Amino acid sequence: MTVQSQVDRQHWMAVLAKAVLPQLEQHYGHLGQQLPTYQFLRSPEIGLVMVRGRSGGTGQRFNLGEMTLTRCVAQLTDQSAITGFGYVAGRSQRHAELAAVCDALLQHPDWTSKVQSEVIEPLEMFAQQRREAESSQVEATRVNFFTMMRGE
Repeated sequence: MTVQSQVDRQHWMAVLAKAVLPQLEQHYGHLGQQLPTYQFLRSPEIGLVMVRGRSGGTGQRFNLGEMTLTRCVAQLTDQSAITGFGYVAGRSQRHAELAAVCDALLQHPDWTSKVQSEVIEPLEMFAQQRREAESSQVEATRVNFFTMMRGE
């Protein structure tokens, strides 16, 4: 895997993991009925992962706490036998399944552009709109503090 394809894959896996499930299902449905079939190499399962942090972002590591994570591994059953992985925060098995299948399809040369345009790009636009809405709400309640210098 080239560095560029690794960066691309990290990007689309992040988009899939952070997507809202109803949005992901809606856009996955736009791919049509001709999707390749898949099988589970690891069916969706729920577990815990330890979240770690660093003091000040650069200091010594410390355990922040545990987080629920759902993972899934799916393999396309056509001759390509491409494997896709899905890791999502929370307990949504369907979300992990769709993320794994989309990851596999995005690695398939016949499906890359269609999944990119029908699933990844709309999910990115939705996430960007959501971030902008949250940002504008935060900005509306912003309080600017200032101090006046005493003359001496």
